[in-house]
Amino acid sequence: MCIMAMAFAAHPRWRLILIGNRDEYHARPAAPLARWDDRPGLIAGRDLQSGGTWLGVSQAGRAAIVTNLRGHGGPQPDRASRGALVTDLLAGDGAYDNAAQARLADFNPFNLILIEQDRAHFLTNRPQPLRTGLTPGLYGLSNGTLDAPWPKTLALKAALLNWLTDGAQEPARLFDALRRESLPEAGIAPATPSDAPDEAAASPIFIRNPVYGTRCSSIVAIDQEGRGTIMERRFDAEGRDGGETIMAFDWPQGSTSS
Repeated sequence: MCIMAMAFAAHPRWRLILIGNRDEYHARPAAPLARWDDRPGLIAGRDLQSGGTWLGVSQAGRAAIVTNLRGHGGPQPDRASRGALVTDLLAGDGAYDNAAQARLADFNPFNLILIEQDRAHFLTNRPQPLRTGLTPGLYGLSNGTLDAPWPKTLALKAALLNWLTDGAQEPARLFDALRRESLPEAGIAPATPSDAPDEAAASPIFIRNPVYGTRCSSIVAIDQEGRGTIMERRFDAEGRDGGETIMAFDWPQGSTSS
């Protein structure tokens, strides 16, 4: 997942609105959004190469999303899959199931946001492992630091804010923002190249590229009563629609324990 915007505890109706695009090589196999038989309660797409996921929710009251992180060298193939970290945190089991204790140095450079009902956390492992809580608000994340003012990150955050202040109805309308292929003039372009050589240094929100591009767009919407919807739209190597999945779920009421 290479870009996301999130409104966490920032609207009277919505506990969480999270939107994002997964940018990846089209040759890398993936399964569509679904409930996982081998990890009960987990709803996510699945990377069929490494077995993890880039974004998902758990009916135990968790949501998580990961992005690669530029500027710290290319990926090392002997490291653990970043998707495994997302999956374990969502499922609440496995070698990396505890955000406070997981060995973040095991992975290639990443940023990760984890929501546990009424708490949100930001995790990264470069330049050194960092775990920090997030206060209620609006956030944007791509392949740099949290809220780095890259043009596409600013544009996606602005689109989410506009939606929130314009009635905050029909979360599926946010797919339009995730499909934008032009860049605004505002913002500061990334200073470091992507670890994917086919990605431009300053790419739009939606990347149309036959080798490396936007594979899917996702929306997670959870209201104050814990009623949730996760939506995924998929795209082929030409940027054409390749299918859509919408699934409902419920989060438990009450806060999580520390």
